[in-house]
Amino acid sequence: MYNILVVDDEKEITDAIEVYLKNQNYNVFKAYDGKQALEIFEKEEIHLIIMDIMMPRLDGTSATIKIREKSTVPIIMLSAKSEDMDKIWGLNIGADDYVTKPFNPMELLARINSNLRRYTSYSNTVTQKENVIRIDGIELNDESKEVLVDGESVKLTPLEYKILYLLMSHSNRVFSIEEIYEMVWKEPAYNPDTVTVHIRRIREKIEINPKEPKYLKVVWGIGYKFEK
Repeated sequence: MYNILVVDDEKEITDAIEVYLKNQNYNVFKAYDGKQALEIFEKEEIHLIIMDIMMPRLDGTSATIKIREKSTVPIIMLSAKSEDMDKIWGLNIGADDYVTKPFNPMELLARINSNLRRYTSYSNTVTQKENVIRIDGIELNDESKEVLVDGESVKLTPLEYKILYLLMSHSNRVFSIEEIYEMVWKEPAYNPDTVTVHIRRIREKIEINPKEPKYLKVVWGIGYKFEK
């Protein structure tokens, strides 16, 4: 059974989400501010977090940043704000997905299920013949799910890893944003703009100068490629 941490300062919302999740046989932990969320996260094995942004004591963005220092657990941001910049900010600090209030319970459940599938498939490594891709100074080991940049290990989220694996395993091939979304998210391209945010975060981790990338190149009007 998966453990899901629901963080929101509005008790009615956490209670409602708890009902939806328990009906799907998820185990639910509830917190009402970021500090309480961090305390629960330290004590319990949490598989996914639903994190509100505006909360007392410690807001959701600050809590997400602290969690990302230690874990790649999926985080779905939950907020009444719907502006694009708020979504981009949430993704930039490490969130995997974003749902705005008021939300459709079925959409939230679908996003939870989708993120858990990606996370568990990333976390459960299968013992097999070593599968390593090396391109110049970047080395990706698909058995250990490790990425090295000039010999130094870099920490990627599951989504970042899958995007990088897709592009490196088809080096020099140009993928549209929609193609990347559908192949990594395993669903129709409902929100392909999130790909751009994740690409930016990958560049920050593997490129010497993210503004002038050596590896992850944009092909204007078409998409992205990993240049060999």
